[in-house]
Amino acid sequence: MKVEAAVPAREMGRCFQALSDPKRLRILGLLRGGEKCVGRLTEELEVAQSLLSFHLKSLRDAGLVSDRREGRWVYYSLVPGRLDELRVYLDELLRSAADTASPPPSS
Repeated sequence: MKVEAAVPAREMGRCFQALSDPKRLRILGLLRGGEKCVGRLTEELEVAQSLLSFHLKSLRDAGLVSDRREGRWVYYSLVPGRLDELRVYLDELLRSAADTASPPPSS
């Protein structure tokens, strides 16, 4: 499957940009264990809610996390489909690189 056809480069760029921040990677790591509310993430990351909201928006805009409202609480979780798209994109890139790699020079 050609990922460029399935997922536009702009979307992949947004994902990689979101993944370029260590705090966002920590958020994703915390969500590996399942859905978490903003209050819990704020406590575990020891950041202000405004800063957390900024990072969560970036992850949500990239399609890496989704949110669900329950009363006054907002819960966040990973989006497996988007993570699969990233994996496929990277696998395809790796295959292409291996197919076109020059052999090492002989000594």
